[in-house]
Formats: sequence, structure tokens, C-alpha cells
Amino acid sequence: MLLAKSAELRVGRWLERITRTFAYAGGVVLAAIALVTVASIIGRFFLFAGLGPIKGDYEIVEMGSAIAIFAFMPFAQYKRAHVVVDIFTLRLSQRVQSFLGFMGDALIALVAGVILWRFWLGLGEKIPYGSEAVRNFFSMGYKPFFAETTYELSVPIWIPYSFAFIGAVLFFVVSMFTVWRSLNWTLEGREYQP
Repeated sequence: MLLAKSAELRVGRWLERITRTFAYAGGVVLAAIALVTVASIIGRFFLFAGLGPIKGDYEIVEMGSAIAIFAFMPFAQYKRAHVVVDIFTLRLSQRVQSFLGFMGDALIALVAGVILWRFWLGLGEKIPYGSEAVRNFFSMGYKPFFAETTYELSVPIWIPYSFAFIGAVLFFVVSMFTVWRSLNWTLEGREYQP
């Protein structure tokens, strides 16, 4: 007995489009930080000609990398593209392999939930806005006295943190979906390629 197989397929198609879009956006961010790095290196090389490094290049790369990583994670989870060591499991039956896949998806969903929970608490410490009642309702902790910013560019930390948080939310949602999907695969007795 499968758990809402037609709904799972519809949700899966919808999530694949969203996660693919996020992955493309992460690729654009990654390409942009690569260009910033190249431009900064060229600027350092031509320091004698009046050029110089891009101000805050390290901060740009740092923030962009975090955003890109959390943009890639949902698609990787949807496609089951995480690293798997299957030397021993290849000899097992399809039913056992699908059960082990279900257990792996459940563990990743648990980890994604912990990441999201801790990310939320950290985000609450970064955002200096909202009344105490709203912050208490959403368990955001105490309001900081000032907005924490980066050193050179003075970018408020909560802005890139919020973009990465959106990716963490999607990662958790996709992880819960993959648990549902792999449970259906386990009930069918075999895994499919997502």
C-alpha cells in the first residue's frame, strides 16, 4: 500500500522545478564570486598601473559561497546526489537497498531539521528588527542592540544569512519529501532514479 503515490509524483515534479531553479541561481552566484576573485587577482597583479584588489573581495566570496551552497543542497537532496558508499549494499536485495535508502533519507531529513532549527536561532540573533512580542512568538531571541555588519563593506550580516536561510528551508522541505518518496519506494520493494 503506497502513500498517496499520485500526490507524491505531482509534488515531486513541482519540487524538482523549484530546486533546479535554486541550483541555477546558486550557479550564477558561484560564477559571480569566481569573477570577483579573478578581477581582484588581476587588480593585485596590476597594482603598479593604478589598479588594485576589489574592496571586500574576501567578504563577497564568503557570503556568496554560503548562499550558493544552500542553493545547491535542495537539488542535490532531490536527486540523491550526496556521496554514497555502496560497496556492501550492492550485493543486497532491492528491498533491503530501498530500506537503507529510506533510512539515509530519514537521517538527512533529521540533520536538515537540526540545521534549519539552529539557522533560525542564529538568524534571530542577526536581525535587529521586530517587537519583543513578535520575536518571542517566533522564538527569535533578544533583539541585538545593533545590526552586525561585515568589516570592510559594512553589509548587514542578516541579509546574506536570510538568503542562505531560504535555501535551508527548501533543503528541509525537500528532505521531508524524499523521506515520503523513499518510503513509497521501500513499500514497492525497489528504488527508482529520481
